[in-house]
Amino acid sequence: MDDKFLSLLGICRRAGRLVIGADSSIDSIHKNKAKLIIFASDFSPNSSAPVIEAANKCNVRALTINRNKEELSLAVGKLCGVLTVEDNGFANKLNQLIESEQGGELYEKV
Repeated sequence: MDDKFLSLLGICRRAGRLVIGADSSIDSIHKNKAKLIIFASDFSPNSSAPVIEAANKCNVRALTINRNKEELSLAVGKLCGVLTVEDNGFANKLNQLIESEQGGELYEKV
């Protein structure tokens, strides 16, 4: 895989530091484990609303990236539209990749 961002997501998943799905992400946020929330570009606004609300309450950064659900799903090995990173190191590196790729045009702040 040539995409560093997606490769790092796969590593994060294998390390057990990635939560997949809206309900699981909300649980992670409420347990203060979430460090970064990542939404696929084609994730439903109705489904993302409760996750965004929880992230805003607990001051967790949430981003919509320029990758669709299919691309994220292939990277992590499971169908997904929202991911939660539960490790500061992974979250910081993913943030760096997001902001440096394409001059910061990879994502949209939620």
